Amino acid sequence: MEMLLLFVQSRRMIVTEDHADELVERFSKAGILEEQEGFIDSTVMVKKANRGDEEVMVLVRWESEQNCKEWQKSEVHIAGHKAKLGKPKPDYLIHTEFSSYEIKSIKKRP
Repeated sequence: MEMLLLFVQSRRMIVTEDHADELVERFSKAGILEEQEGFIDSTVMVKKANRGDEEVMVLVRWESEQNCKEWQKSEVHIAGHKAKLGKPKPDYLIHTEFSSYEIKSIKKRP
């Protein structure tokens, strides 16, 4: 069995009704993330709901946790966060939660 070294970051955001598309657009745009060493892909998902608050999940897959850490320590990443310091979060953003995962198993269609 081959050794998996994949690492996933997740960002789960709860927004007020009718604002999920704004986050989908923001996180779907091309940017510098795709150019980073070890970046595999990112996925943006919206939880199915009939009405009320909406949930958006962003998953970013890396070749390794080290690649992810290098991105987080990069000047470009830090500068992006510094540019947002002191600015209020959007009114529609209710909650944000970050998590990290090591992928231990992947099943594929034969």
